[in-house]
Amino acid sequence: MKSLREPLSIGRVAIPSRFFLAPLAGYTSLAMRLTIRERGGLGLATTDLINARAILEKRPRTFELAETCDEDRPLAIQIYGHVIDEMCRAARWVVEHGATIVDINMGCPVNKVVKTGGGSALMCQADSATRLVEAVVNAVEVPVTVKMRLGWDDANLSAPALARSFEKVGAAAVIIHGRTREQGFKGDVNRDGIKAVVDAVHSIPVVGNGDIRTLHDAETMFRETGCAAISIGRGALSNPFLFRQLAHWVEHGHPGPEPTFDERVDTMVTHFHRLHERRGERHACFQFRKILKWYSHAIRPKKELYHQLINLDSIQIFDETVEAIREAGPSSPIPGHFEPKVPVPSGPIDKW
Repeated sequence: MKSLREPLSIGRVAIPSRFFLAPLAGYTSLAMRLTIRERGGLGLATTDLINARAILEKRPRTFELAETCDEDRPLAIQIYGHVIDEMCRAARWVVEHGATIVDINMGCPVNKVVKTGGGSALMCQADSATRLVEAVVNAVEVPVTVKMRLGWDDANLSAPALARSFEKVGAAAVIIHGRTREQGFKGDVNRDGIKAVVDAVHSIPVVGNGDIRTLHDAETMFRETGCAAISIGRGALSNPFLFRQLAHWVEHGHPGPEPTFDERVDTMVTHFHRLHERRGERHACFQFRKILKWYSHAIRPKKELYHQLINLDSIQIFDETVEAIREAGPSSPIPGHFEPKVPVPSGPIDKW
């Protein structure tokens, strides 16, 4: 793994490791990013995707999505849209508000994004997409990256040609989710498709994304695609220690010791209290219900304690329940890995 220990840069930005946290809508908040950073091994984190027009209209929810701090570095703030002027002005705004890197989303398959001409829709308009990337590159002083899928469908795998065009106009890296828009999140990731993008560019880093949940998945992605780095989403939800384990694997050839029960509980507590500090008790309790299942798989609380948390409505109940969980210990053996279930829309992708 010598090559994975070599320095990596995106443009002029030095990246401390080749393991990135991917954006997951509704989950990768500042509270989560900081909590994962503290576990170790993380190279670059990316915010939830943010509508460029919403930035310009100063919508409060947009400011929450873009929230960051000095400890949250390096950070890519991800924007989407198709109007060049709006994207350029939004890019300048996110740089002024803490972005180390501006990431353009061309991968989101969800209809509310695609129907506006953003997300995956841009992959069907190569000339327009290239002009947009070039304009954003010229609008800011920080590196600009592009997150995209392999193409709209299997008959239109446009990512290699697009990546080559984006490199020519100044994009500093591309992040490739190894599925098409038509697939949504179904089927297997096409690592050959990611390799085709790696082969298509001259020198910019290509970041592989999709179905990386274990060290074996990571090793396979690097080996089969030749990518410079990997971006992990759902795998980080199920195991916030994954980045630390990957960094240890690179240095020593194995992931090191599994996190202890107390470490897992401490991570959950830190995450919850950060949500409370930044958004208040009501939001923290509501958001925590969405993420509890991952933590419950990792710490195996007794059923009655799990039910106290799934109906959580106060900090006091959280703290009291956590103390009971610590005292009782796990109710069954703690797994080394489990499969996270992140809700996605059902039915045809064009109805999402």
